[in-house]
Amino acid sequence: MRLHVLLLIIFNFSFSQDIVEKYANTITSSDLKDLLYVYASDEFEGRDTGKKGQKLAVNFLREFYKKNKISAAKNTNNYFQEMKLIMINGEKLNTENVAAYIPGSEKPDEYIIITAHLDHVGIENGEIYNGADDDGSGTVAILEIAEAFKEAENNGHRPDRSIVFLHVTAEEIGLIGSRYYTDEDPIVPLKNTVTNLNIDMIGRTDPERPKRNREYIYIIGSDRISQDLHDINHEVNDLYLNIDLDYVFNADDDPNRFYYRSDHYNFAKNGVPAIFYFSGTHEDYHQPTDTVEKIQYDLLELRTKLIFHTAWEIANRKDRIKSN
Repeated sequence: MRLHVLLLIIFNFSFSQDIVEKYANTITSSDLKDLLYVYASDEFEGRDTGKKGQKLAVNFLREFYKKNKISAAKNTNNYFQEMKLIMINGEKLNTENVAAYIPGSEKPDEYIIITAHLDHVGIENGEIYNGADDDGSGTVAILEIAEAFKEAENNGHRPDRSIVFLHVTAEEIGLIGSRYYTDEDPIVPLKNTVTNLNIDMIGRTDPERPKRNREYIYIIGSDRISQDLHDINHEVNDLYLNIDLDYVFNADDDPNRFYYRSDHYNFAKNGVPAIFYFSGTHEDYHQPTDTVEKIQYDLLELRTKLIFHTAWEIANRKDRIKSN
């Protein structure tokens, strides 16, 4: 019975395993580490919204996409979606989301949007809050996923649907960048957005998690709007990676309310099926000690591959995933 089910899964998938795994295997812990050692360095000064370090960060992201010949997303200003914020204290901030994309070959007007927030809390009391896990880990994961999709495109395996790589700003001060995108200026129509895969803190392990296995990821929100989305994520994991998918924080009565605390929520509240990938908080959460040497790069690679596989399958399957 188990073999029969597995064969059905394999034959329902869009490409041979060899092709998909070829591109998944371009995602490596060494490349993730190299990117993160720059992105979460002291030079970027904690990437506080609107400040010097955040400007260095968005330029770093833009230059990465340019170097890899991944196009600026439609309706951006050379990769930037600019916004002006007026804070409660009257401070005016100029900031920007960063968006690149690979157009689909068969259904270019249907979009998978992969998000991570590019900002962190900056400098407080003279100490730099580097935010290596929060959310440097998600940021570099997107870069590696984008590079994998681009290599596939270069080899004649362009995705059927378009993939948008969206780095949102001002998450730490209220999910502002993603809310601006969904509520004020979606660069592609929300009705054409098939799913949002959101990555926020996937580089460490949760010291409070009762199960002590390392190879896990918290999955939040996957079944709330689309059972299809939940099932696809589960099936690609079974087929390729066998990570422990932990749904403990997906419960409606989760006291942490993580479902409402990252950028996927602004997509989900607009009816876009979404998954929040998360490895949990730890003693360095929102502390100056959230630094690059504490990231577990083998786990970051494994989790990034899961997100790539899920995005690949959703982008290339015949039918658009359905909402519940």
